[in-house]
Amino acid sequence: MMFPFLKGLPLSHLTRQLQGCSRSFHIYSLRTPHRLRHGAARAGRPVLMVPHGTTGTVLSKTPCRLQPPLCGAQFRTSARVKALPAPLFWMVLKPVQKLMAMILGRSVRKWWVALPDNRRELFRQWVWQQRWRLVALAGTAAAITALLLLTHLDQSPVTGRTRLLVFSRQNYMELAAFTSEAYMEEFGKLLLPESDPRHQAVERVVQHLARRNQNLPEMADVDWTVHVVQSDNANAFVLPNGKVFMFTGMLEAVADVHQLTIVLGHEMAHALLGHAAEQASLSHVVDLLSVVLLAAIWTVCPRDSLALLGQWVQEKLTQLMFNRPYSRKLEAEADEVGLQLAAKACADVRAGPVFWQQMEIREQLSGEPSLPEWLSTHPSHKNRVAQLDRLVPQALELRERCMCPTLPPTDPRAVFSKSVRVLLEDAKTGPRPVRGGTPQHGPTGVAAPAALLAQSSPLFSSSVSQADNKALGGAGTPPTTPLQNGTDATQGYKDTGPSVSG
Repeated sequence: MMFPFLKGLPLSHLTRQLQGCSRSFHIYSLRTPHRLRHGAARAGRPVLMVPHGTTGTVLSKTPCRLQPPLCGAQFRTSARVKALPAPLFWMVLKPVQKLMAMILGRSVRKWWVALPDNRRELFRQWVWQQRWRLVALAGTAAAITALLLLTHLDQSPVTGRTRLLVFSRQNYMELAAFTSEAYMEEFGKLLLPESDPRHQAVERVVQHLARRNQNLPEMADVDWTVHVVQSDNANAFVLPNGKVFMFTGMLEAVADVHQLTIVLGHEMAHALLGHAAEQASLSHVVDLLSVVLLAAIWTVCPRDSLALLGQWVQEKLTQLMFNRPYSRKLEAEADEVGLQLAAKACADVRAGPVFWQQMEIREQLSGEPSLPEWLSTHPSHKNRVAQLDRLVPQALELRERCMCPTLPPTDPRAVFSKSVRVLLEDAKTGPRPVRGGTPQHGPTGVAAPAALLAQSSPLFSSSVSQADNKALGGAGTPPTTPLQNGTDATQGYKDTGPSVSG
């Protein structure tokens, strides 16, 4: 080609421009300095520049100027379209997989029913003849599956537990961004302003936990953001990207800042350990293996109604045997790690079992039906109390190594147990008379006995002013729940020493 630098340009448009030129043009060789003349040369003629290093020629023209190809000016750029995060993609694909398995199994069944008897016998003979090849094929598929699972084993960042992790942390960070936007739209009108004392209390506890546990890379790398939702739901959760959502119903359920620290430590532990990605990885693998079983169910069952029943049984067994036990295991691990985070933040870890005892009584008084543990995704309150009681001595040792202030000798667990006994006695015998003839009422509901826990001494600083003591529900103040009435319950926060690794 005489002009290789013109390759790829719109030649039809270029030809029309050249045909409209009444004057001659010059051709300059990029290889040699000589010039091929065709007409007279004039100074100052426009030259179509060629990138450096290109071998070819340069056109120099007179009045008719060769403009750059208009196709370049006609390009339009659009916004980048982000691909769906891998976990979200597989969530969308999950029902499609089940539908394809159902269609495949049903088609095989219809084909087998319509097959003549002699063809069925020939097929059985062929399967028997090829049995070893089929076994080898199944063994190869199983070996490949096992190899893929082994290559996706990972170690939990804090506990060191070996786990299966199909989706990476980065994948779930992308999904968390999608999820947080959805939650912000859902709770947008219910979010408390940052000036609200309840928001400030949660913010201070979260930042204190992050600061005292900054030796953990997973804690230091996350930008923790707090959102408090006005709702009676006693719930709280933390997304993998550090978005903390606390409901005011949970703030009313906790008795003091100790319990709030333990609750937030539990939720932040889920994010630190990557439990969302871990649970989704297990669910993804189980779903892929269940597709084979689902296709077999629709193949073997003689009618669609029996196949639907078998599919329902298979889904329930999968939940009871894999998903829910694994979820309870992750919750127990978050309780353990969350207690360690709270201990390093100088909270009274003895308040952990008390909180779950309060939740158990709250559930009983509300009349809500409670599921047995084997049907639930969370451990029962009793088992949680028992596990935290076993972990409290280790947490107290960790708290002492972090140079935290000395805890008061009164154990909140003993105080709560005594208050519950008083409550039960008053419920049986009625209010007890006191001096002056005024009946002394026992604590009503759950908040009153829980409020006795708030009468412990200040928690995070050995030198807290009287105002701070009152804000924390310290001795000498009425037995109120500080986080229910909007009091800033975190004024006593003060770092008293460096945090150590747990």
